Amino acid sequence: MQRNTFIRNTIAIAAGTLLSLAAHAQATKLTLGHGAAPGNPRHEAAVKFAEVLKARTSGRIEVQVAPSAQLGDDAAMLTALRTGALDMSANSQGAVANAVPEYAAFGMPFLFANLSQAWKVLDGPLGKELAERSAEKGMVVLGYWDNGVRHMSNSKKPLLKPEDLKGLKMRTPPDAVTVDIMQALGAEAQQIKFAELYVALQQGVVDGQENPLAIIATAKLNEVQKFCSITNHMWDGFWFLANKASFARLPADLQEIVTRNVNAAGVLERDDVRKLNDSLLADLKAKGVRVDTVDKAAFEKGTASVDDKWMAGPIGPYVKKVIAAARAK
Repeated sequence: MQRNTFIRNTIAIAAGTLLSLAAHAQATKLTLGHGAAPGNPRHEAAVKFAEVLKARTSGRIEVQVAPSAQLGDDAAMLTALRTGALDMSANSQGAVANAVPEYAAFGMPFLFANLSQAWKVLDGPLGKELAERSAEKGMVVLGYWDNGVRHMSNSKKPLLKPEDLKGLKMRTPPDAVTVDIMQALGAEAQQIKFAELYVALQQGVVDGQENPLAIIATAKLNEVQKFCSITNHMWDGFWFLANKASFARLPADLQEIVTRNVNAAGVLERDDVRKLNDSLLADLKAKGVRVDTVDKAAFEKGTASVDDKWMAGPIGPYVKKVIAAARAK
């Protein structure tokens, strides 16, 4: 009798252990949304991140990547992220700045001399402060990725000096800083969603737009824009964010693995952005796009009022710190 009881108890314990292991092994599924097309470094890094994360957690986390604004534009994805309907997003400055205004500070015109300078500032105390402000709005900063430096293209004429923009209808993202830059240069700024940009350019709704070369190329905007000006007017980051509650539900060991691999993917993404943008000038020229270098000093002078406006605004103290850090030797 005692022997039978022992066997039954042993079987029950073993069964409970197997059930516990099965529950532990069950994958946590997370969705990562972004607006970039396949081929863009943001998407390729996101896919690599998902693959590596699954392997390094032995399948305990599976990330489904939804590119090309499949889940809505950046503003819609940010709203979904904050409500918990979306777990993670590599999102744009303009959309995130609507929730955490301090993000706008990194879009000041001609702020950084090169990409490495931008990364140095973001990877330091000011990036940590940005993460703390994000946490107050229900978002966890997992990493700071890159989109490159923005340039201007249009279908009308070469843009060599600020006066050339007067009267041009220039598309901007839903980003207040970009709107300010375009207006300071005399252009007519029109906010259009990125998913609608190609058709808007094709149909002449707007004359031009501004984006990093990687975006111009992967979105094939060169097909409807024959003039490209290397303005370097604005650095553009992608903010890799998670819903705070979703991230908190992960065990501590998985949180650490997620964060570490977002940062590892971010290093690769930054390098891919640099390489792709550097390689695209010749490619655009070969496709019939006229590429010009602008009078940088004149453009800097023409946009100086943007710095002044934002330093005098509600996030002025943070803007001043970012500008000071960017220009520090």
